[in-house]
Amino acid sequence: MLLALVVLPIVAGFALFLVPKTDRIICKATGCVIAAVSFALALASANQTQSVRWLARPFTAAFHFSNDGLGYWLVLLLALVTFCAILATTVPRMRSFIALLLMLEGTMMGLFLARDLLLFALFWDAMLLPVFFALIGWGAHPATAWRYLIYNFAGGLTLLLATAAFGVVFGSTDVIGKTGLPHIGMLWQPWIFAGFAFAFLVKTPVWPFHTWMPATYADTPAPIVAVVSAVQSKAGLYGFIVVGLALLPESMRAAAVPMLWLGLVSLLYGALIALVQTDGKRIVAYSSLSHLGLIVLALFSFYPLALRGALIYIIAHGLFSSALFLILGYVEDREETRSLQRLGGLGRQNPRLAGAFVIAALAALGLPGLAGFAGELVILTGLFASGHFWVALIALVPIVIAAAYMLRLFQDMMNGPEIADVPVRRDLTWIEGLAVAPLLLASFLIGVNPHALTTFDTAPYALTQSTQR
Repeated sequence: MLLALVVLPIVAGFALFLVPKTDRIICKATGCVIAAVSFALALASANQTQSVRWLARPFTAAFHFSNDGLGYWLVLLLALVTFCAILATTVPRMRSFIALLLMLEGTMMGLFLARDLLLFALFWDAMLLPVFFALIGWGAHPATAWRYLIYNFAGGLTLLLATAAFGVVFGSTDVIGKTGLPHIGMLWQPWIFAGFAFAFLVKTPVWPFHTWMPATYADTPAPIVAVVSAVQSKAGLYGFIVVGLALLPESMRAAAVPMLWLGLVSLLYGALIALVQTDGKRIVAYSSLSHLGLIVLALFSFYPLALRGALIYIIAHGLFSSALFLILGYVEDREETRSLQRLGGLGRQNPRLAGAFVIAALAALGLPGLAGFAGELVILTGLFASGHFWVALIALVPIVIAAAYMLRLFQDMMNGPEIADVPVRRDLTWIEGLAVAPLLLASFLIGVNPHALTTFDTAPYALTQSTQR
């Protein structure tokens, strides 16, 4: 089942080219079926492990996959968001676009299932290509596509070098998820950690390594952005947990002060820039920079409660950010603009669109009862309890600002003055509503029962092991 989770979407993506490109319904239906099967396989394969020996020299490596802990939740999130993204797809040349979405799903499945660092690094680079081709093929400026590829490939290269060094020093890369490992010598450990950390910071992204992100999120079609923002951006945070906290805890602690500063700057900078943007997708892009900065603070507090809050917020952010990007994609398709200065009063004619939009926006600003609030509350409580009083106090400021820019985004688009020369468009169809409904429902379920994420019987080992050292 684990190998099928990786191979099925990739093979299906290539096989989709056998379908006539003019038959958009079959293309979309095929993509949805594959994503739904992936979700079912992910549920059925919980706690399963599969390993085959790969290399013996210069270090041991294995095709080792496992579906447990934080990886389990990210695999489920990926399958759900991919299904919703495919269902929401309306772009030209749909066959090629859905094929790229499936290939992106398969490569990211490999990343979150991999328990060998070398395998992890190879899937890290592979998942860049579908996004790059989506940028090139669907309207992004070439500079945006190449900036995305160069920044992230540079991170992938340092990740691969750090992995090779880890393997040579330790003797094996088949180490993700294992505990009780001997410590790596302090001579090499800081340099190895630096290679991993650079890749993770670029991918998250964290200021000042974020410059590839705003244009990528703004120029890419909404379904791809939904997957990148919801899941691909979590690869760096996932790496800090399963590699940094579990395998290189001394270096993680040594880097805590600068990392906390970077998290704070990302949190504040993203919120303030979002507050002055007039492009809907850029508002959500910079809000993501801010939200992910909060998770970085939680990880580098090394406090169990804050780390559990990070787990909740990783999944919560994936749900509400993907919903927001899909909804903004619907608005852009109808009105042919994302500018708040060119939009207004859409909610009066589109009540279903406004209803979905307000739920997603409220989840993003942290309304009690939705997943965003649960993650923020646990993180802030953990930061206060860990002794990082001033960090927690400063973190409250951008959380308050989030209410301002999210309500402004909703109000200007849905309830603002109607623009005279903007024609009235149809409301959400049932298919469009179905594409965002699972994301909003999951956000509500986690909001009322966040404890379910942290009591999974194979809860992320790093959340307990690393904090005891």
